[in-house]
Amino acid sequence: MANYHKPDEKTLQGLKDIANKLRIHSIRATCASNSGHPTSCCSAAEIMSVLFFNTMRYKANDPRNACNDRFIMSKGHAAPILYAAWVEAGFVKEAELLNLRKIDCELEGHPTPKLAFVDVATGSLGQGLGAACGMAYTGKHFDKASYRVYCMLGDGECSEGAVWEAMAFASYYNLDNLVAILDINRLGQSEPAPLQHDMDTYRRRCEAFGWNTYVVDGHDVEELCKALWQAQQVKGRPTAIVAKTFKGKGLRGIENEDNWHGKPIPKDREEAVVSALQALIQTNKPLYPEQPNEDAPRLDLSPIRLPTPPAYKMGDKIATRRAYGVALARLGQGCSRVVALDGDTKNSTFSETFKKSHPNRYIECFIAEQNMVSVAIGCATRDRTVAFASTFAAFFSRAYDQIRMAAISQSNVNLVGSHCGVSIGEDGPSQMALEDLAMFRAIPTCTVFYPSDGVSTERAVELAANTQGICFIRTSRPDTQVIYSPEEKFVVGQAKVVRHSDSDRVTVIGAGVTLHEALAAADQLAREGVNIRVIDPFTIKPLDAETILFNARATGGRVITVEDHYKEGGLGEAVCAALGAEPGIVVQRLAVSGVPKSGKPQELLDLYGISAKNIVATVKSTFAN
Repeated sequence: MANYHKPDEKTLQGLKDIANKLRIHSIRATCASNSGHPTSCCSAAEIMSVLFFNTMRYKANDPRNACNDRFIMSKGHAAPILYAAWVEAGFVKEAELLNLRKIDCELEGHPTPKLAFVDVATGSLGQGLGAACGMAYTGKHFDKASYRVYCMLGDGECSEGAVWEAMAFASYYNLDNLVAILDINRLGQSEPAPLQHDMDTYRRRCEAFGWNTYVVDGHDVEELCKALWQAQQVKGRPTAIVAKTFKGKGLRGIENEDNWHGKPIPKDREEAVVSALQALIQTNKPLYPEQPNEDAPRLDLSPIRLPTPPAYKMGDKIATRRAYGVALARLGQGCSRVVALDGDTKNSTFSETFKKSHPNRYIECFIAEQNMVSVAIGCATRDRTVAFASTFAAFFSRAYDQIRMAAISQSNVNLVGSHCGVSIGEDGPSQMALEDLAMFRAIPTCTVFYPSDGVSTERAVELAANTQGICFIRTSRPDTQVIYSPEEKFVVGQAKVVRHSDSDRVTVIGAGVTLHEALAAADQLAREGVNIRVIDPFTIKPLDAETILFNARATGGRVITVEDHYKEGGLGEAVCAALGAEPGIVVQRLAVSGVPKSGKPQELLDLYGISAKNIVATVKSTFAN
């Protein structure tokens, strides 16, 4: 190991002075907004000073530079001190701090990537370290670059299980380019954190998860400098720096006191508090970050395309979940930025097809779906990868908060959920995704794909790779017939009319397995002299309202939706929302009701009223009424 060289006394004093400047900035900003978390900022002041002006390598005038070290403020409520650090680095104007939390200012209450120096949004606690894992994995294994990743966590958020999922992931993958700094300031929002200042227990927990761990005085800049230098020398393990700090450090009468969480300094005390901190500043010695190594590869950000059209013939049978694996492997042939993640379901989601073709671009996240989503978000930051993360669609409900935060993070992550609906059969309701469309439709940046055959699945994967925002692809377990030719063109938000005649009496809209049930119903009804129109929406969000409305009018305003999903929030509600303002249109919705049971797929489709025979009966009752 190289020998440690202690910074000279002027540098150490400069770091102490910057820490107090960061405190002052945080107090001024939160007083100006009359809201925020200055005491949470003050506990982290020395940590931020040492990180930004001694340890991290970055270009202060180019925060998104691919070669820069990364920093994630997982304790997002301490945002003002992050903004303050970038003031001292010269990127943010000091005067802008006084606009904190104002509607026309991008310095929001918690960090978001509206700011060039923020990669992922934080504020919902416990998620920053998982994203940091994704960045560190990308740096080590995909970019093969020297940038390092630093993540600051609060002690309160260490009660979140997601933190320990991330701790397990980082040690399993030997992410020695990752450092977690735990700001142990003892006090939570409403009462002390469970371990308070039991530093030995924090140390033993981190070590038990396989992390190289140092316990330091978080207000001693020399101790912090040394620990962060030591972390750079360690190979094969991530490092945790467990820093004992005090909430409100440096604020007389407030430091280490209860009931100051999320409260600005009272106006009548602001100047006295600031003056006391200013008196501690002894030098104006400028400190500048070291420049990064220019070794992150340049990216090709041109559109990503399948190398050839899908190889399926009309009439072939393949499950869309299997077609997803084929599509992703093929997409990866032409673009090295495509990576896949899974939660130990790769032989069911068929992400294993990608792994077999591109083993160095596959990340096994094991049964830790919250962390898998966070890692995928981290991988996708700064466009370093095009990340596809897959599991059973039902299990994304466990990671819904991470997905919600991905939208706030402006992430382009792609999520693929298999085993949707009762059509999975005997595994029963715990494995059946029946809420997922509602979940993802509610995410503001999300495009929801629901392909119905092998060709449309391949095109959904291709489109998702090129679509801004979150993409969700819903895949099914049963084999279904290929109904599109390999040359068929697909567009986000554009439905397909797959069966029509001039004498159609009803428009039936299905997706996935229910589209095939609708086609079977159309065949049976045609034999009885009744024609129906069948529509494949392809994307549930955005929904092709124009095509649906045109065909609804052409069939006398009679529409039936049929979906392998609960009625609430699914395809039927999307159609009703699209047609709600149109007079003379009646929508009947066939959907799963109640908690399902185990059974054979066709038995369950029949039992829950979404099979071909149920569609036939509903069409007939439409005329009977």
